[in-house]
Amino acid sequence: MVQQWMLWLGDRMIASNSIPLTFVKHELELIIDVFASMVGPLRRETKPIWFKVTEQYGRHAAARGLAAGEVVEEMQYLRELLIRFLAPAIAALRPRQGMALLLRLNRLVDRGVAMAVVGYTDALVAGFLAHDNDDGGPVPDSPSETAHMEQVLQEHRTELERIITVTHSAPT
Repeated sequence: MVQQWMLWLGDRMIASNSIPLTFVKHELELIIDVFASMVGPLRRETKPIWFKVTEQYGRHAAARGLAAGEVVEEMQYLRELLIRFLAPAIAALRPRQGMALLLRLNRLVDRGVAMAVVGYTDALVAGFLAHDNDDGGPVPDSPSETAHMEQVLQEHRTELERIITVTHSAPT
């Protein structure tokens, strides 16, 4: 799924020299991993991570130099990916179950889009108040800022893995 998402993003993946391509790939992988946990029995535990990860995605999209509409469009690609990849499984369910799952998936994507826009807006405001580049938008202007972005991404990954591990190792 990540490969297809990256193909659809095209040149946006490399819109900024300050954000490495591998970072964006890892971020997309984390978004899909968190989303997968949101549709299962861990949805309550991973809901806060979903909000954090999608908000960070919006912040990073601002740093990549994207427009607000592009952030929304990138998150909408997730919806299309899910529909394409999950359609056979959803179609195999009883109609009521399939519809309920489809509605839940769409609700989660919508919340992710909203949080990405929040993160994007916060990043723009912070950039305007603190330090703008020549084009008027925020960019990570030092390796330490990029390293911080990678650290935050890893913290979210670790938090997700901790929840999954604790839940699976808990006695039933």
